[in-house]
Amino acid sequence: MIHDISEHPPPPRSRDWSFYLVLLATVVPLWSAIPLAWLYTVYSFYDHRWLSYGFTRHAFLVVSSCEAIFSLYHYHLARCVSGPSPYGPGDPDEIQVAYIRLLKAGLAGLPEDGGDIETLLIKRPGSPAETITQLERHDPRAIDFRHCLRTWFCKVPWSSIKLLDIHKWLFWAMYNSDLPPRERLPAIQRKAIDEAVELLQKRSGCKFEDGSDSAITPMRLTIDKINILWRPLTFYLIVNSVNWTLRTIYKRSWDFSHGHSNGLEYLLRTPANWDPKSSPRPVVFVHGLGLGLLQYHDFFAQLVEKIPDRPILIPLQPQISQSFFHSDFLLPPSRHQMADRLASLLQTLGWVTLDANVNEKFEDEKGRTSSNMYVPQFQRGVTLISHSNGSYAHAWVLKGYSDIVARSCFVDPVTFCSWEGDVCYNFFYRPCMTGMELLMRYFVGTEIGVVNLLQRHFCWTSNSLWFEEIPNATDSHKTMFLLGGKDDIIHSERVKRYLTSHGAGNNLWYDPEGRHGQALMRGGSGLKEVFRWLSEDETEQRDDGWDTS
Repeated sequence: MIHDISEHPPPPRSRDWSFYLVLLATVVPLWSAIPLAWLYTVYSFYDHRWLSYGFTRHAFLVVSSCEAIFSLYHYHLARCVSGPSPYGPGDPDEIQVAYIRLLKAGLAGLPEDGGDIETLLIKRPGSPAETITQLERHDPRAIDFRHCLRTWFCKVPWSSIKLLDIHKWLFWAMYNSDLPPRERLPAIQRKAIDEAVELLQKRSGCKFEDGSDSAITPMRLTIDKINILWRPLTFYLIVNSVNWTLRTIYKRSWDFSHGHSNGLEYLLRTPANWDPKSSPRPVVFVHGLGLGLLQYHDFFAQLVEKIPDRPILIPLQPQISQSFFHSDFLLPPSRHQMADRLASLLQTLGWVTLDANVNEKFEDEKGRTSSNMYVPQFQRGVTLISHSNGSYAHAWVLKGYSDIVARSCFVDPVTFCSWEGDVCYNFFYRPCMTGMELLMRYFVGTEIGVVNLLQRHFCWTSNSLWFEEIPNATDSHKTMFLLGGKDDIIHSERVKRYLTSHGAGNNLWYDPEGRHGQALMRGGSGLKEVFRWLSEDETEQRDDGWDTS
């Protein structure tokens, strides 16, 4: 009898000592700063003792008063962010294609190691060629699908998920909204939900029981109640001051320039003797969630040291860098805006060529550009490296402008298998049990800018990247993937299996002991692998026979 893992809840976890260490040494002191500031401010003004304070106590009073006022403003912004998602329903055709695509994932029965790619009859093996038919309940493909899909229901046993629970989840995924009573559903939406359920039942190998379970609540990221925890004004001032200082250092010591282009802020370093036709390609690095330059400073130092012969472009993303005082802090760009702005900047720099006429036409009529913008001219493209949340922007560029990306490197990518729900669950819904989980939850997962981006501006169809959407995905010279086996955000085993089963081989670097972000740490084997891969640029250029004269 086949063991049905979808019916067994995950093993219980207990909090370890690191959780309490982080809680007491970091989270509690920062969180309590604001209520303490309020107490000190109210107490000082209530009995008028502040009139007799010396310089030190006056300074404390000024700081406390600023913290109290800032907390009110932070509360106001949190209330604004907590409202409905500004994104309406996505494009119906795109959602339908993505939904069919996720149902087909894993249907092909490909070997987990990818098999012998040279003997395959098609260039990119995978599930898109499969047909969704009724699977048996005990089919391993159905069991695996049920096991991963139940993550959207906080990993409850599959049999406890009822039909109405599925309707709620599907309606959110398709229309970014709460499910109204069935009699109020428009006929077209009712038909779409019924067809989606029918396909889901075929893929999962079983039918859903009528009704719902009051103890089960599906994860619906963009409409669920959000959790924003305050942090002191002083914290934001320190982080932003350090990032400003680092930006100044980059400009003065590393010859970076700080610029803006069509709403995109960036840092750019171009060597004086770099030739756009014969020198190694420019490198574009898209960072992830966290503290901006402060978090990636050591990696940037390594980039400047290891690849001094090529330009380095770093798009800055204040929305995910805790840049509270930035004018665009709570205005994250959409998929099309980010891809268009980056592509436009690359064209302005002379690194890629886009059709200006088509670009103007699409911007006037639809407010965005399309993937049909390329001039059949000499096109070298760029090397695009992304880390963690940056892989979403990486995916957006590949979906809209794949021709301008000659080489892709994904480090700790969250864009693969995101349809399975592990990233969403681990980052926002999983109870924290370790110090690392608590650090991620408090410093990133409950920060107002991050919450605004991921819980009010998230689009799962745009953020999901499929293997066949990556140009030259099986070519180790042009595509690289780096994963850590002990990643606290990504279900790296499933991502690894997805990539290898579709043809990723020696271009997948996997560290069984690696944690999220560790692949970019100085001295680590992951970072050495990244620079080894970057060094292949000149060899690949010669092998491709490009004109470098």
